Amino acid sequence: MRATLHSDGGARGNPGPAGIGFVLHIMGGKTIQGSDYIGEATNNHAEYVALLKGLHKARALAVTEVTCYLDSELVVKQLRGEYRVKHQDLRPLYEQVQQVASAFARISFQHVLREKNKAADKLVNEAIDRALHQR
Repeated sequence: MRATLHSDGGARGNPGPAGIGFVLHIMGGKTIQGSDYIGEATNNHAEYVALLKGLHKARALAVTEVTCYLDSELVVKQLRGEYRVKHQDLRPLYEQVQQVASAFARISFQHVLREKNKAADKLVNEAIDRALHQR
């Protein structure tokens, strides 16, 4: 089963209050959205967490092929092996993504402009807003 995954993570301040969002579209089927507040984090940390959440959801739904769209050029290039993961806090998240990615028959990571990732970005901001308004 094939799917596309748009994921995004963001922090207000860097680091700051952070949220994640993903939109998983199963080809010929349904679309699942997810979002969460993850506490204080950096933008890059949130990007990885969002991708992980979306990939776990895809695996739970028996997706075998997934194209992942992210607006973080850094994360995409790290996952493609074009950049090294220099920041020690990101290494465990990178390794988790690699482990989950290996469970798919086919996976790719594509960089998209923020305008092409609006739905996931909106989920990020809604998650942060919900959390900040509950304080």
